[in-house]
Amino acid sequence: MNTPSVHEQLPPKINKPNFSFNRAFRIRLQNKMYHYFFFFSIAMLCLVLGLVIYLVAQTGLLTFNDVTPSEFFLSLNWTPEEEQYGAGALIIGTLFLTGLTLIFAVPLSIGIALFTAEIAPGWFKRILRPILDLLVGIPSVIYGYIGLTVLVPLIREYSGEGLGDGILAASLVLTIMILPTISRISDDAITSVPESYRSAAYALGSTRLQTLLFIVIPSARRGIMSAIILGMARAIGETMAVVMVIGNTPQLAKHLIMPTSVLTSNIVMQISNVEFDSIWSHALYMMAFILLVISLILIIGIRLLKPKEEASA
Repeated sequence: MNTPSVHEQLPPKINKPNFSFNRAFRIRLQNKMYHYFFFFSIAMLCLVLGLVIYLVAQTGLLTFNDVTPSEFFLSLNWTPEEEQYGAGALIIGTLFLTGLTLIFAVPLSIGIALFTAEIAPGWFKRILRPILDLLVGIPSVIYGYIGLTVLVPLIREYSGEGLGDGILAASLVLTIMILPTISRISDDAITSVPESYRSAAYALGSTRLQTLLFIVIPSARRGIMSAIILGMARAIGETMAVVMVIGNTPQLAKHLIMPTSVLTSNIVMQISNVEFDSIWSHALYMMAFILLVISLILIIGIRLLKPKEEASA
């Protein structure tokens, strides 16, 4: 009698369905989900930014239905109650305030950055850098309040002026505000300069001051320029601190201790008191659009200042 073989005694093999939901498939699915999520987030960000620019630009350009561009940009008479919508004094005041702030802030900021990165001992760096980071995060209203209660009375006392507010007080407050930003970014740029540059300069007989001025700073100039532009952008767009110390009078300042106004302070002081669909409101939107364009130009400038290897990455 023939006995069945071992293979014949085994039960028939059941072919299980081949499911492709394995680890590799899950990884591909997760990657696609993250890809679409990030793409959707970027698209929504671009959409919101585009809608903001479109709304501000469309509303602001309605100004020129009733006011000529030459009158708006060149006239110094801003008295909307008398239908005079000349924003020239406000634009000039904004540019002058920003320029004066940079004159005060840039040398101090670069000096602090050089001291922190190159001169200060290690223990002092560990104290100074967190302090600068803390100053960056302080709300602007606190700077404005300190300027209103401390700085303006000092200027009034030493100048003999009746009020003490104006371009000088606003520029000093903005200097204190943007100084930590410029200092920290410049500090990072200076720290990233290779040590071999300094060693080569010392080997050629350069002093420490010569090495800092002619080797370190030129090597870190892109990062320093980016820091200055970011500080300039904050100075141009700052509102609350400026409102509290500049005087909020829409006139062209003839000296530093004279109440005046800039684009941001004029917008925030008047936008809540006008009808939305009026020439006055359209003119304020046009001022906002000017600030938006300036900010975009500064951001593009930062991108153009980046090193080629960073841009290609």
